Amino acid sequence: MSAPKRFFCNTIDYPDVTEATLDGEEFVHAKTVLRITEGTEITLLDNGGNEYTAIVTKLEKHRLSAHITGVNRGEREMSTPVYLLVGALKGDKTELVVQKATELGASKIGVFSSRYCSAYMNGNKLERLNKVAREAAKQCYRSVAPEVVYFENLNSALASAEGYANKLFFCEFAESSETDFKRISGSTALVVGSEGGFADEEYAAAKDEYGFKGMSLGKRILRAETAAVAVCALAAFNLGELE
Repeated sequence: MSAPKRFFCNTIDYPDVTEATLDGEEFVHAKTVLRITEGTEITLLDNGGNEYTAIVTKLEKHRLSAHITGVNRGEREMSTPVYLLVGALKGDKTELVVQKATELGASKIGVFSSRYCSAYMNGNKLERLNKVAREAAKQCYRSVAPEVVYFENLNSALASAEGYANKLFFCEFAESSETDFKRISGSTALVVGSEGGFADEEYAAAKDEYGFKGMSLGKRILRAETAAVAVCALAAFNLGELE
């Protein structure tokens, strides 16, 4: 028997209120794609780490109502925050990175523009990226979807990582890594550029002004989307989250 379908819901006030309403895109997906019916058991997510068991009690034209029967704390979130900062990529490659970073446990994802970035972002694209994160979170049974934010320049993106224990800047012309990636512990911010890479002065500013460590991914030059997914996987593994 398959597990109950999962939906993010912003109307949960349990235990004070035992009824919740699902509307918008989540409702449309439930009704038209998954064919949810009255009496179906579902799981509601408040995006704060809680998972609520519920039974669909009423289906209407634009929403459904569900009766919450219990709550548990999600157990699939990483114990250590990982923040991925990636340059905006062409086509649907940024969506791919957001999807895979979410599956690998990233707690936050920042997309930025930099000197050699040739892709662009707008409100609709950012909304789409957050939808991708939510769908990926549900698919891999996470209880929290990472927020995807956009920065118009690299400096503001780097500044947003203030306070992270590890701040790692992956750059194609870094001759060697300035810290041992295999020995990291604590909150971790990861920076990967767009297809055009970084300018020399951007790399210098990341280290001198924002306290990032220059990092290499070895002898081969990876595509931007490959590098972004690779560093997320390596961070999760080195932090003990893939054991």
